[in-house]
Amino acid sequence: MKIDPNVTLVYSTDIGKITEKKQPESAPQGDGIVRIHKDSKGRKGKGVSVIKGLGLDEKALKALAQKLKKQCGCGGTVKEFNIEMQTDNREQLKTLLEKLNYQVKLAGG
Repeated sequence: MKIDPNVTLVYSTDIGKITEKKQPESAPQGDGIVRIHKDSKGRKGKGVSVIKGLGLDEKALKALAQKLKKQCGCGGTVKEFNIEMQTDNREQLKTLLEKLNYQVKLAGG
């Protein structure tokens, strides 16, 4: 009998519900340059600035996002190792990140 790799055991009468252990995701390593993109797709025309390529873990990203939100006076979130800031002022974000010793480029429109 062949074992299908797409089928996993969900429940066993011996031990009950079976949960898989998730391995923590590691931050993607970039080329050392932080890029700030302008994005408005799927946001009803409201622009956000997406900061990519930081190479930090999730906890450090949240701390950096919190610091940037306070400095800019706007909202934001961390999604998929990127920081999304609810502002179109990319120049201000660039200067703040350069003060933190990041090499920053403005990318996109």
